[in-house]
Amino acid sequence: MSAALIAACLWALIATLIGLAPRRFHWPGGIALIVTGVPLLVWVFVAEGPVVGGLLLAAQASVLRWPLRFLFRRLLRIGRKAGG
Repeated sequence: MSAALIAACLWALIATLIGLAPRRFHWPGGIALIVTGVPLLVWVFVAEGPVVGGLLLAAQASVLRWPLRFLFRRLLRIGRKAGG
């Protein structure tokens, strides 16, 4: 197993622990997961290829679904203000 996949597994384990932690740790932990998850995604994509990178992207999106929803809502609001 490559170092990139080991790091991805550790990221998933940390994400699970943050999810099990008290609620006050969720947002700071989520921000840390986002900050570390983006370079990790690029690393896995380069090291393992697009299929494994796509699987990791799907896994990260399922873990970080609420921050992604807030981001998409904000982008839609900004787009509506700019367009109309």
